[in-house]
Amino acid sequence: MSNYLDLVKRRESCRNFDPNRPVEKEKLALCAEAAWLAPSACNSQPWRYLIVTNPELVQKLRPLMQGLGMNKFVNQCPAFVVVLEEPTKLKVSVSSKFKDQSFAPIDVGLSTSQFCYEATELGLSTCIIGWHNEPKIKELFEIDSVSRVRLVLCVGYAASDELRKKQRKPIDDVVKYFE
Repeated sequence: MSNYLDLVKRRESCRNFDPNRPVEKEKLALCAEAAWLAPSACNSQPWRYLIVTNPELVQKLRPLMQGLGMNKFVNQCPAFVVVLEEPTKLKVSVSSKFKDQSFAPIDVGLSTSQFCYEATELGLSTCIIGWHNEPKIKELFEIDSVSRVRLVLCVGYAASDELRKKQRKPIDDVVKYFE
């Protein structure tokens, strides 16, 4: 097991996948398990993951992330994960109204993050796509009207193992200690 901070430093958005290297089902299952174990408000678990490796569905899904010339790299990606936000339990919905805070999108983000970090730990690369055609994806996978397609994850092996230098704001600009 690696050091968690080292794992976080290794994870990056991959935009150059090896199209000839399929992703093992066992690795996708471990990533899904990591996502499934994520914390959520009132244990609501408002997520569902559709893991797409079927070549025909992969081909149909790719253009649904490419509007306005975006995300051309998805044509190299061998697997996708459609991340759904499900309606939450009444207790969470009521809490959200009182606090003026919707917890489900936060919970979905936490769960997605755990999926991506497990993928990195297993030698896979990911890219989180927020630019997608939700109505067409819902139609393709026959997703009910109350669920939301929040993200699509590209999952595969990077064409290169070289990591890019992370570009971040100075840590003192985003962290403040009160001692």
